[in-house]
Amino acid sequence: MSWQPQDVDNLMVSSNFIRAVRELGYLSLSAALAELVDNSLQADATSVAISLHRPEGATHPEIGVLDNGSGMNRRELEQCLRFGGSSRFGMRESFGRFGMGLPAASLSQACRVEVVAWQDSASALEVTLDVNAITSGEVPALKARNVGSSVTSSGCRVTWRDCDRIEYRRLGWLERTLRRDFGRMYRRYLTDGLTLTLNGTAIEADDPLMLATKVEGASATVAFDPMEYELHTADGGSACVRVRFTYLPVHRWHGLDNPTKRRLGIVGGGGVSILRAGREIAHGWHLMGGKRKENYDDWWRCEIEFEPVLDEHFGITINKQGIRPSAKLREALEPELESIARLLNVRVRKAFEDVKFQAEAQASCRIAEAADPDQPVLRNGRGRGAHGPLRYRISTTRLSSGAMFKTTLAANKLDVQLNVDHPAFTSLYQPLQTLTDNAATELRTAVELLILAFARSAEASADPTDPLVAEWGSTYARMLQKS
Repeated sequence: MSWQPQDVDNLMVSSNFIRAVRELGYLSLSAALAELVDNSLQADATSVAISLHRPEGATHPEIGVLDNGSGMNRRELEQCLRFGGSSRFGMRESFGRFGMGLPAASLSQACRVEVVAWQDSASALEVTLDVNAITSGEVPALKARNVGSSVTSSGCRVTWRDCDRIEYRRLGWLERTLRRDFGRMYRRYLTDGLTLTLNGTAIEADDPLMLATKVEGASATVAFDPMEYELHTADGGSACVRVRFTYLPVHRWHGLDNPTKRRLGIVGGGGVSILRAGREIAHGWHLMGGKRKENYDDWWRCEIEFEPVLDEHFGITINKQGIRPSAKLREALEPELESIARLLNVRVRKAFEDVKFQAEAQASCRIAEAADPDQPVLRNGRGRGAHGPLRYRISTTRLSSGAMFKTTLAANKLDVQLNVDHPAFTSLYQPLQTLTDNAATELRTAVELLILAFARSAEASADPTDPLVAEWGSTYARMLQKS
């Protein structure tokens, strides 16, 4: 028996299907609205304007998305609200694949969706889909009708009316949420010139890697060279997953107050950002193997980027929310990413220990600075020297040379870095740090002043190859090992 056009509606009960689609499971308004912005970008739009307001006397808000993309002709417009009706069905060059995003996202939030499109400065055409009409038994015609002249040479406007699924009573809160989410989700496009506005005000790029965030004169830095992992695609080819890590400047940002840290995204902003076709589709704790997230993990970031041809490996769903990594993807990425995550966690922990160490050593440094004006101006035979009294700083590091400490003189500041791998640090300094009474504080100050005085004298040496410091440190280490 041959298939007849009139049998199409037998595939579903329209009124029940629409009710089911409304429960498709978009995690947030941002995730649903992103489907419309994706469509605009896929239509080569350079400007996307989102409006959010509550019409006078209305219970529920209304949302509009206007773009200057390529628009749609009559046939494309009449297909755009059909489930699976996209002309790009199955394509993997950009955001969409299944033709479900526009109708599913719209009905998940609103009772009525209107789509207006125009091309070549011709009259604008409109199609609508109304939930209440369909649940009452009306079969949607989805025929385009002329609605007047166009406002630009080409473009599209989608309007969600009667958004009954939006629970925000104060739209100001919702607007702030959308700005934050879209700034992060579309950061690559915003940086590359996309104009994305919400209620007339531009949305700014928000990079969780914090490479462009400059605070206290510092920004995050790339922690390692970017990595690539090649995976086989469903069509028999291959494509690369690109990964990069960044490290936040603990020494410069640790002293910021907590509200500032939260506002900037330092606290609570850690984790892994997953980008598909340049747009973030997930942000959380992904592909880290057995490494659990800790507070120190806020101070480094990871970004994983892939193209839609690898959707099967990332387990991308119809509504492009989150990932479900395949076994092959986890096998390829997780061991190395987990190892790097643990390494960065140790690095951050060490940085905070050093910050604490420096803070506790400030008293000794202030005493040394108070005494320095009575000392001869430091001069040495290495082309360096001071122009007046010195400032002092004591910090910790790991020195491959095995020396007890290393000195650096710059801008009248003598920086003494103690080697935590030297036996002196374990035998002498660590016990002092655990003691809290006045006698212990005085003893620690005396030890630090001894080190600062010796470091100042060593820095004044006229012989750059003077073996005194190295010999002293080596002899002290041997003695401690015998004790």
